[in-house]
Amino acid sequence: MIWGTINVVRDLPRLHEITTTLIRYGMADIVRSLGIGTLLEQAGRILHWKAQSDVMHLDAPVRVRRALEELGPTFVKLGQVMATRVDVFPPNWIAEFEKLQSCVPPVSFDSLLPQLEAALGGSVHEIFREVQVEATAAASIAQVHHAKLADGTPVILKIRRPGIRAKIDADLRILTHLARLVEFDIPELRRYQPVQIVQQFSRSLLRELDFAAEARNIDRFSENFAGSDTIVIPKVYWEWTSESMNVQQWVDGLPGNNLAAVEAAGLDRKLLGARGADAVLKMIMVDGFYHADPHPGNVFYLPGNRIAMIDFGMVGRLTEGRRNQIVNLLAALAHKDDEAMLDVLLEWTGDGAVDESRLAADVNEFVFNYASVPLQDLRLGSLLGELTVIMRDHYLVMPADLAMLFKALITLEGLGRQLDPEFEMVEHIEPFVRRVITERYMPEALLKRGKRNLHDMLSIVTGLPRDVARLIKEARRGRFKIDLDLKRLDRFSQQIDRSVNRLTLGILTASLVIGSSIVMTVRGGPTLFGLPLFGLLGFMAAFFNSVWLILSIWRAARD
Repeated sequence: MIWGTINVVRDLPRLHEITTTLIRYGMADIVRSLGIGTLLEQAGRILHWKAQSDVMHLDAPVRVRRALEELGPTFVKLGQVMATRVDVFPPNWIAEFEKLQSCVPPVSFDSLLPQLEAALGGSVHEIFREVQVEATAAASIAQVHHAKLADGTPVILKIRRPGIRAKIDADLRILTHLARLVEFDIPELRRYQPVQIVQQFSRSLLRELDFAAEARNIDRFSENFAGSDTIVIPKVYWEWTSESMNVQQWVDGLPGNNLAAVEAAGLDRKLLGARGADAVLKMIMVDGFYHADPHPGNVFYLPGNRIAMIDFGMVGRLTEGRRNQIVNLLAALAHKDDEAMLDVLLEWTGDGAVDESRLAADVNEFVFNYASVPLQDLRLGSLLGELTVIMRDHYLVMPADLAMLFKALITLEGLGRQLDPEFEMVEHIEPFVRRVITERYMPEALLKRGKRNLHDMLSIVTGLPRDVARLIKEARRGRFKIDLDLKRLDRFSQQIDRSVNRLTLGILTASLVIGSSIVMTVRGGPTLFGLPLFGLLGFMAAFFNSVWLILSIWRAARD
């Protein structure tokens, strides 16, 4: 049983809480189809299968969002990850997921103190000159307190909420099982790839729980922007940083969502938008390591039109191959090249079946609609939005890393437009695309690719005798197998079965005719209408078999 691996003692109470919440918000059918209700009723936890009447008038996306909020931090984070899957969910669902906020009331500082001192390895007051007991900010996973080091340096303490790890571990176990059940039992939800979404989410959330991992991310971004005078990355104080807490430099700047203060400080909003875009595009195009959530709450503006970024728990990584695909796609968008765009989309489909001619027609129409639009009027968010609609219509699921990237680019464009209504994201992308394409054909890059290809070719050639010898040995041992994956093989098998059945019935009918004819010539035995009874019954059976065969063949011909 798929629920067998869930620890009943630890996880059943939480499973009951999740289930009753889903039912209250009108998702009882999903609970029934997954068999969770039966499991809980067997465990003695009787469910009330009625939804609340005050929520049933709401649209499904709203009910799901409210259920996620009620279920707590794990499910809020899950909704935030699903908000990045613009290729999977329609816009009305994405809009609701984007409303999910992880802000919660802070816990008291006294509740944090045991965990804080365990992480520091000593008394808080021995290490810090002062610590602000009131939280500056609080979220579902952590809360932030201001402090000063012994030398007076202002810092912030990002502390994990006590007990949160055990609850999240239980939720992830349950979510993993739920995703498998949904993918197995509900065909209409299978296309959303729930198992893949939960796996992506689990990796992201577990990384976010590890504050030492976030500190390593900060150090890497600091190295990537070491020579920059305009981008500020806070310093990490490693001597007091651990998995449950990190200590960072306090950034004294204007919050990114306080545009009135930015205006009053005399900062150049247009320049800030341009510098922020260039910084994130450098992360994506050049470094392959980027801030995946560049919204205004994670940005501060400093004197001299400098920009500071914080909260590096959610980051994205791009391999060299993936960066090349992104550059090819963005170049195709900029130059309105539908064939190049189609090539990239087909690379993303993997082994999935796709109607290439229909996809090519949709991509061609997409490019044609933007062919006459001037560069300065192109909106990256709209372009990517329409592209994901095409992917969704063709059941093409975008790789998880690209879904996060697309969301980051759309968020970045929104931030740029808040600062500068005339901000054009495409104008900032084009120089980076040209730079990457130029570097791709530099002698050093060509030499590097040539060496790699030569190495791959030599590996194949030198390994060929060993592979052939292994193949011959397997054949001698009788373990040589060939796996064929033929399209419509199941239907072909069914046609063979029907043909064999008809042939068998035809032979049986012919045998009945021949046998009944012989019985008719034998005198004696029971009769009907003066004819031998068994011979007459044989002819009647043969007649009905013949009628059935004729009708079966006629129906098959019509199909």
